[in-house]
Amino acid sequence: MTAAVEARTPTPAAATRTPGFVDVLRAEWVKMVSVRSTWWTVATTFLIGAGLTILMCWGNADWLASPEADESPGSFITFGTMFTPILAVIFGALLVTTEYGTRMIHATFAAVPARGKVLTAKALLAGAVMFVVGLVTALVAYAGGNIFFEREGIGIALEGDMLRAVVGGGLALAGMAVFTVAVGFLLRHTAGTISLVLALIMILGNLVNIVPGELGEWLTKLMPGNAVMPVANVVSFNPNLLEPWTGFAVFLAECAAVVAVAWVMLRRRDA
Repeated sequence: MTAAVEARTPTPAAATRTPGFVDVLRAEWVKMVSVRSTWWTVATTFLIGAGLTILMCWGNADWLASPEADESPGSFITFGTMFTPILAVIFGALLVTTEYGTRMIHATFAAVPARGKVLTAKALLAGAVMFVVGLVTALVAYAGGNIFFEREGIGIALEGDMLRAVVGGGLALAGMAVFTVAVGFLLRHTAGTISLVLALIMILGNLVNIVPGELGEWLTKLMPGNAVMPVANVVSFNPNLLEPWTGFAVFLAECAAVVAVAWVMLRRRDA
């Protein structure tokens, strides 16, 4: 009888075992896939990114094939990428801030005292999911839109800038999601996080154009949204921006800086 009781009693080492990173990653995955907002955001990203692109290619294929056209087909084959970053921002924000809103973050940090593991796990999951979603969306958008271009004799081969834009579609969304996860840990508020990041990439990125001289030009190039999005476009909508891979490298550095700040603040502040 005594032996049976002892067998069922957890040893002190087992009771106080610190969760490893794989354990944290698995727990964050379960939380992520258990809420409907994840699936709604992923589905909306795909429908808007692929659907709008295919619709624009269908509606403009005849005109693009005519001598009067002054636009490249490449400007339309990635049309949806103008809107999908918004969904990546929402996805990254909800992954973090909903736990603060429901106070579930206290339980998370009680189970995982090493808070950096939580940040890293959420950032990795956000980046991985958005990369896959962005890549699939870009591929479907290309395949669907290019059907109408090929009928008009202006099809685009999946190589060179087109291939880079497809892969970049996944990379851009992954980067925006990770960036937002870090901001979410800093602000701890859903509306504030989404508003700040969208203002940064969609409003301030254009407003800095009014700064005169070379300073304004460089500020425009270095703003996060302006730096990351050319990698997801076949044709840049602003020729004054950085080259696609150069801009993406700049964005990665900016993203790493924000993640580092979030890491430090997460360890110093109370939940």
